[in-house]
Amino acid sequence: MKLKSDQMNYCLKSKHITSTLLGFGLIVFANQSQALELPLHDSVPGGIAIIKLNESAEVAPKVNYKNKPVMVIKHEQAWHALVGIPLAAKDGQHSITSKHAGTNHSYSFQVSDKQYETQHLTIKNKRKVNPNADDMKRINRERKKINAALAHWDDNFYTDTLQFELPVQGRLSSPFGLRRFFNEQPRRPHSGIDIAAPKGTPINAPASGKVILTGEFFFNGNSAFIDHGQGLITMYCHMDSIQVTDGQLVKRGEQIGSIGMTGRVTGPHLHWSISMNNARVDPNLIVPALRQTAQTETTTPSM
Repeated sequence: MKLKSDQMNYCLKSKHITSTLLGFGLIVFANQSQALELPLHDSVPGGIAIIKLNESAEVAPKVNYKNKPVMVIKHEQAWHALVGIPLAAKDGQHSITSKHAGTNHSYSFQVSDKQYETQHLTIKNKRKVNPNADDMKRINRERKKINAALAHWDDNFYTDTLQFELPVQGRLSSPFGLRRFFNEQPRRPHSGIDIAAPKGTPINAPASGKVILTGEFFFNGNSAFIDHGQGLITMYCHMDSIQVTDGQLVKRGEQIGSIGMTGRVTGPHLHWSISMNNARVDPNLIVPALRQTAQTETTTPSM
């Protein structure tokens, strides 16, 4: 994509860490009391609110935010709710409800405002900006499938970590949360990150999971969706090839596809989104390599 704003020119490095296997299959971590390192807490639109629950039960309570189930894990012998905050959330007081053994509790938390940067993109294919009537019929059909995948819930965990790898090596061309304009027309904020790399570059699973949807979509091109458990879904768009199938279990570091330029793009890259309780959240909060790279870029003197 052609950018009018400055691009970030740092390189994203992904590491390969072997996930736990049982024979040739992936372990499904059904026990929610496993010790997991928490992602970063950032209670802003597009962030994650981590709320300690005053619950002492052995079984995790059921937690809801805006009538949607929320991930609950045990950390340092206490239950915590991990709440994905939508990019459209208003600042102010928000609340979750927990339920266990017929008893309900409410917990309040504060969401602070955050202003994301603006990005202007020039798209040569005008139909990718203003689709025709036939395009819209297709888009509406596809949107139902995509929305269902992002809202998917499975009580099981398919990953033994909440510290994800980067799915591909490349350059961060568009960060999370940008307020976007396509051909000077305002569009929804950027709900993931774009990693630019040569066509054919391998894309790997950042954590173990289960593939819940693959397909070719009008805007997103060749795409795959992986469920990591309890509403934690990752989405991979604009791929050249898809090397997984619906229902397939994948392990951390396993190749799932390759970089392409399908859908609404003008150059090869991966659009990667992380969703929690059907809210797109900032990958910086769950991917240590992104934070390390950004810190290096900030502290390294210009040559």
